Parts: sequence; C-alpha cells; structure tokens
Amino acid sequence: MASATDIKIEIRDLTMAYGSFVVMRDISAQIKRGEIFIIMGGSGCGKSTLLRHMIGLKEPAKGDIYYDGTPFWQSDDEVRKGKLRSFGVLFQSGALWSSMTLAENIGLVLGEYTDFPAAEIREIARLKLALVGLKGFEDYYPAEISGGMCKRAGLARALALDPDVLFFDEPSAGLDPISSRNLDELILQLRDSLGATFVVVTHELASIFTIADNSVFLDPNTRTMRAKGNPRDMLKNSTDPEVQKFLTRGEASAKSAAATPH
Repeated sequence: MASATDIKIEIRDLTMAYGSFVVMRDISAQIKRGEIFIIMGGSGCGKSTLLRHMIGLKEPAKGDIYYDGTPFWQSDDEVRKGKLRSFGVLFQSGALWSSMTLAENIGLVLGEYTDFPAAEIREIARLKLALVGLKGFEDYYPAEISGGMCKRAGLARALALDPDVLFFDEPSAGLDPISSRNLDELILQLRDSLGATFVVVTHELASIFTIADNSVFLDPNTRTMRAKGNPRDMLKNSTDPEVQKFLTRGEASAKSAAATPH
C-alpha cells in the first residue's frame, strides 16, 4: 500500500451529477506521483466529466479531489487558483489559436502568467516545442501542420508553466495509428524525463495497454466505478464480464499490446 507521501492525487467518494441526474457515484482512487493514470470506459460513461471535476471546471455533487493531501473543492479560491497553476491540460482538439503561430500559442500562456520579457518567452516556447519533437516549427501556423503535430504543439503549450500534473482528454482522437503510437511514446518519455503525473481520458486499447500504470473503469449501467488498477492485471485477472468485454475488443491486438513491456 502506498504511503501518504507517495500519493499525488486522491479521488475520494466522488459523485458527479447534472442537477438531479447522477452520472457516476462513489468514485474513489489514489494516483501516485509520476504515474500515468487512465480514466477509461465506453462512450457516455462520464470519463470527460470526471476530468472536468479534476481540473476545476465542475464542482462535484459529493466528495472531493485531494492534491498533495489538500482538498481542492473545500479550499478557498486562492488555494484553488494556486493549484490550477500547477496543472497542464491537453484538450481533444489541441485547442490552438489558428491565427497564432505555434510559438505565439505557447507564448500567450507565458505572457499571461509570468513576467518574462518577450525574448525569453520566445526562447521558452522554442524549448517546449523541441521537447515534443517540433524543433524548427516555431513560426508555423496550426493549419500548416498535421493533426499529430497539432496534438504535440498542444502538449508543448500544456508544458509551458512546468506543471506537475498533466491532464489529457482523448489525446489519440482523430489520429492515425502511427501518430497515436508516437504520441503514446512521447507521453512515456515525458513522464520519465519530467517526473510529472499524468491523467489521461481514453477508450483506445492500444494506448491503455501501452502507457497505463493505473486506471479506473467507469460503467454507465451501474453509474459507478466498476474496477480499478493496472489494465494489464484487469485483463489477466478480472472475472467481471463488463471489464473483460471492454478490454478484449479486438482481442488479438489487445492481448498483444498488453504483453508489450513499457
């Protein structure tokens, strides 16, 4: 069992609801420092809603999320704002400003939250883009690069303020298998080099088995967390038919991916 100092994030007795409609109830999980944590499940199970609760966009109906032992939603606005500064978020689309170059997209974040001069902001943007494999693309516009490169540029922007927690919402959405695999490898490299904690929403089995250290499986039928732990262990050991059904879609490829070490 992990010690309290090992735990970066704890989801404690969380219930998510829109008005009287309960999306998910009684979600509890612990995420260690430096882990890649997957929120998985079928369409409509509340994966992105859970992410919204974790990044401060929606308040839970019950329960809380603890960062470094401090409750997020029970804290005052100043504490929450300070915590949000330590987050980086990569949205599904990449969410880049189309009228700005890649360097300007990253610079916008740095200009808003730091006092760095323009030349230093430009240099930091260049370094962040190089970190995600986009060296030399500082002056390109989003429309001039591929979808996979846009995701990398969005990741570079998420890294702008050196966050210690990174949140990804369906990072492989819209990518071809090769670009998706390259993004998974980049996530692993960044985890190893930066030591950050990653929370990733995805239903893509290849990504789940490639990058996950830990996970929760959300079930829309019971409206609760049906399983948690390493997806490889779930595949091997779970007797829950819904968990097995989810993890064995495209069974041969799933088992091949699960057997690949990372």
